[in-house]
Amino acid sequence: MSKTTTGEQTPAAPDDQDLGAAGSQLSTAPAETLANAPGIGVIGWARWFWRQLTSMRVALLLLLLLALGAIPGSLIPQTGQDATKVATFQKDHPTLAPIYDKLGLFHVYGSVWFSAIYILLFVSLVGCIVPRTWQFVGQLRSRPPGAPKRLTRLPAYTTWRTEAEPEQVREAALSLLKKRRFRAHLAGDAVAAEKGYLREVGNLAFHIALIVLLVAFAVGQLYKSEGNKLVVEGDGDGFSNTLISYDDFKSGNLFSNDDLVPFSFTLNKFTGTYETSGPNKGTPRTYQAAITYSEGAYGKGRKTLVKVNHPLEIGDAKVYLTAHGYAPEVTVRDGKGRVVYSDAVPLLPLDSNVTSSGVIKVLDGYKNAKGVSEQLAFQAFFLPTYVKGNEVASQFPALLNPVMNLQPYHGDLGVNSGIPQSVYQLDKAHMKDFKDSKGAQLRDNLTPGETMKLPNGAGSITYEGTKEWANFQVVQEPGSGWALAGALTAIFGLAASLFIQRRRVWVRAVKGADGVTVVEMAGLGRSESAKVPEELGNLAGILYDQAPGAPDPGPSDSPDPQVVPAEGAEQQ
Repeated sequence: MSKTTTGEQTPAAPDDQDLGAAGSQLSTAPAETLANAPGIGVIGWARWFWRQLTSMRVALLLLLLLALGAIPGSLIPQTGQDATKVATFQKDHPTLAPIYDKLGLFHVYGSVWFSAIYILLFVSLVGCIVPRTWQFVGQLRSRPPGAPKRLTRLPAYTTWRTEAEPEQVREAALSLLKKRRFRAHLAGDAVAAEKGYLREVGNLAFHIALIVLLVAFAVGQLYKSEGNKLVVEGDGDGFSNTLISYDDFKSGNLFSNDDLVPFSFTLNKFTGTYETSGPNKGTPRTYQAAITYSEGAYGKGRKTLVKVNHPLEIGDAKVYLTAHGYAPEVTVRDGKGRVVYSDAVPLLPLDSNVTSSGVIKVLDGYKNAKGVSEQLAFQAFFLPTYVKGNEVASQFPALLNPVMNLQPYHGDLGVNSGIPQSVYQLDKAHMKDFKDSKGAQLRDNLTPGETMKLPNGAGSITYEGTKEWANFQVVQEPGSGWALAGALTAIFGLAASLFIQRRRVWVRAVKGADGVTVVEMAGLGRSESAKVPEELGNLAGILYDQAPGAPDPGPSDSPDPQVVPAEGAEQQ
């Protein structure tokens, strides 16, 4: 990210300029310019605004705001995810709901303020990456800068005298540095070398990956679709991936029906096994759905298993197994014994032991004992494992001792009023209950094969057996693959930018006043690190073996090279 400061420039000494050139372009960060106040006029203010937008501090601030903005999207019900929860929240919080609605907190990811942060962050990243990439390409095409005149001013420095010729020392140094994967070349009386370009590659990859993540997120939100469908095992109709087949469906703003992947499937059998003892009693051990699916309108049927966290992938669509329950098979007859209803009725689980409830509705074809057309309804409670003395809840999720409790009603269900109603709930406004011989509401427990007789020849209902159902969630997220690739690239890019250090090494070999070759080696890194002196010492030791030290006239000096921080050296 670019970083700008303001202030007055002061003339630099020649040595400082020389040292600054040696340490220049150790990163792709744009060079800091000490500019005066923004120029008068639109262009001056536009330039100032652009520099601020593409600066590191603004990008970090936008990232922080984006993270903070996502918090209410996780804590507050969202219209695009569950409109029912939003309506319940608005009903329960009449004071907060209007405020949240004006702030866009019920649709955070589509709100104006979240989109503004998102777009500004995207522009900031693009405005940062383009110049850095261009500058890095220029650095790759150029050579490392020549050695400064005074190598003693660099942070890591060593020197020794040798009887080898300067040309021999420089050739040996050039060969050594290239073997150590440095980019090296001869520059006058010295060898200039540089290493660690992967640091900048990782830095750029990290920023590009962030852009990929932002684009993938945007595409995923605009073109995504998500729907749920409850399918009973053995149901010949099964499911076809069309909009009208879903129980509930939501999608992005740019999604169209043509984006649905064409496929269909039927549920052959659901298998669920559970822990029978211990502290995890009732916990599922096996939870899978055996289905037969086909792709396209005339695709060949293929069998597969769909398990939790192991979805079926068909093109861009993924089919997840999300829930399971029971669907008792019932047969309803009128007073003359004619079958007016026969089907498996899915009931919704109420607890972990799959205690379930629902409604059996007979809408057409039924006539009471007087021959008058009516509608029947049975409030149903289902216990997969019934234990005598506890008629409230099931004791185990498997079908060990299934019992269905029924409460019959007759009258008008209100389905022709035009007001939508849930198939799992009973509107009793225009319904009357049946009475038993004691005048109380008729209610009875049925086991498979048993029949409940309705009073006064009104008919009967028989509990034939039990099927199982599974709920499937079909998700299409076109940007998920790109998001995963961007996330992995960002991780590796960040690791490279943190753990790889870009550094430079110079080796100068010249004749001294006494005709003996003087070898100087110096290193410079982008940041303070013990790695540069250690690496320089290692290189100096190898080069010293090829160009051994010459006797020194000074009695107290050691001929061996020793890397020490130069006095007064400043880290570049």
